[in-house]
Amino acid sequence: MSVEAGSEQLVRVVVLLGAGVVAVPLFKRLGLGSVLGYLAAGLAIGPFGLGLFSDPQAILHVAELGVVMFLFVIGLEMQPTRLWSLRRQIFGLGLAQVVACGALLTGVGVLAGLNTPVAFVAAMGFVMTSTATVMLILDERGETASPRGQKVVSILLLEDLAIVPLLAIVAMLSPNEAAAGVSTWKTVALALSAVAIVTVAGRWLLNPLFRLLAASHAREVMTAAALLVVLGAALLMQFGGLSMAMGAFLAGVMLSESTFRHQLEADIEPFRGILLGLFFLGVGMALDLGIFVTHWPQVLGGVAVFMVVKAVGIYGVGRLFGASHSDSLHRMVLMAQGGEFAFVLYSTAVAAGLLDGPANAALTAIVILSMALTPLAVGGLRWMLPRGAAKVEGIDAAAGLSGNVLMIGFGRFGQVASQALLARGVKVSIIDMDTEMIQSAESFGFKVYYGDGSRLDVLHASGAATALAIAICVDNKEAALKIVELARHSFPQAKLLVRAFDRGHALELMSKNVDFLVRETFAGASEFGEAALRAIGVPPHEAAGIAAEVLRRDEERLALQMTGGIKAGLELMHSNRVKPTPLTKPARPAGPDAG
Repeated sequence: MSVEAGSEQLVRVVVLLGAGVVAVPLFKRLGLGSVLGYLAAGLAIGPFGLGLFSDPQAILHVAELGVVMFLFVIGLEMQPTRLWSLRRQIFGLGLAQVVACGALLTGVGVLAGLNTPVAFVAAMGFVMTSTATVMLILDERGETASPRGQKVVSILLLEDLAIVPLLAIVAMLSPNEAAAGVSTWKTVALALSAVAIVTVAGRWLLNPLFRLLAASHAREVMTAAALLVVLGAALLMQFGGLSMAMGAFLAGVMLSESTFRHQLEADIEPFRGILLGLFFLGVGMALDLGIFVTHWPQVLGGVAVFMVVKAVGIYGVGRLFGASHSDSLHRMVLMAQGGEFAFVLYSTAVAAGLLDGPANAALTAIVILSMALTPLAVGGLRWMLPRGAAKVEGIDAAAGLSGNVLMIGFGRFGQVASQALLARGVKVSIIDMDTEMIQSAESFGFKVYYGDGSRLDVLHASGAATALAIAICVDNKEAALKIVELARHSFPQAKLLVRAFDRGHALELMSKNVDFLVRETFAGASEFGEAALRAIGVPPHEAAGIAAEVLRRDEERLALQMTGGIKAGLELMHSNRVKPTPLTKPARPAGPDAG
């Protein structure tokens, strides 16, 4: 019996993987995105499709770990200082959007005939945008780190935090008022305790732990430790009444300044991708087609009205906070759906006696359908954006590339740097994120692929594992440093040649032992200074000697700065500051009659 049970479970795993493997590439080929592919696959194999699975909730509980790991990776990119700089967006923009959309949707529910508590619960469930859907779309489009992407992330963080007071409000609205009061205080105390424990552990325990494990040189132990941190923080937050995703995000933030953060991201990445796909498969299975068939006018009407009203609220808040029409439209289309936290809120409302089973099923169906429509809406965004928005038709993403040199960034610097390699007949793979530049390069005979070089999966797809050298020509300091760390850890066979933005950036790169770096303006500026000497009559050999001496002094100063900081070696610089004593002896002593 145990063998048969094991075989049955294995069949289920194969079916899940097979459904995703077939549906996702097909839907991406059609331009509909991976989210819709997973949802369609889940619907096909679920209880309302082929019936291969009868309990989608069980899969959702496991697959929710994909969302958890996604938030952990986002947290790794959010240093505390960076998170603090987003505080106005989180608690200003995010709170305004939640309050405005909640009020509008509650009003819609009341007008539809629901009593106020039920209308409020239904509305707030829909206000909670799907973190998994939005983050995956941003990730696929390479917009997570962009300014508009950071604003979306800030709003999602506020919504994750809002689930705690919302659950407390549902408890207070419960007919059992005494129990609700006790539950509220208990929820707040447990939540604060969980946050405190995760913060203390992340601040003082995790870095020493990973240093100790790194000394063992056992890669599998580091992977296990990464999973332990993510799942442990998520579990602790769940015990405290918070979302597991928030716990993982907080753990990521605590490790964001660790030297191990990129290795942790690489270790988590495979688990995150698979489990996130399972999450969307589970959501697709959870769509109750029975409710849809019997109440389709109400369900479709609810989807249309809720999405339109929420979209209006998002756009209005965006414009109120100074966002452009394009950015507000982008945020509106991306976030006008319900999310996975609605399932938690509606289930709690059922337990509290605020919702009955059919109402819960109908509201859940509305949320799932809105999640399914989001990729379609995002795909149609290019027709709604004003003219001049970047177009990506005809641009190929990096996939299956190979070459002796991988060049990341093809701006003016990269274009010049590539000429010597191409003149020698070296096979060069080139990636960049600027779609306009890629299209322009195409017209000049270059083949540049779209790809974010600061992502490990993109580096693999671009052929970094077989490249003899990786030329990092991007004009972003943080991106260059991240690429260096990823490449040094994952592609040790490749020489690293890096464009340094300025002197401070060069010092950081030198500390990471890159094979070659050049400050983007230093060589040109040195040549310019030598030419200026010749232009005013200095003999060419003397001008060349002075330029060489300046270079020698600069290299000596860099060596001093490696240990003494950016202010070290200032005496090696020539200055035009007026000195307290004259440079030449005066012809006559100064006096009252001196002219």
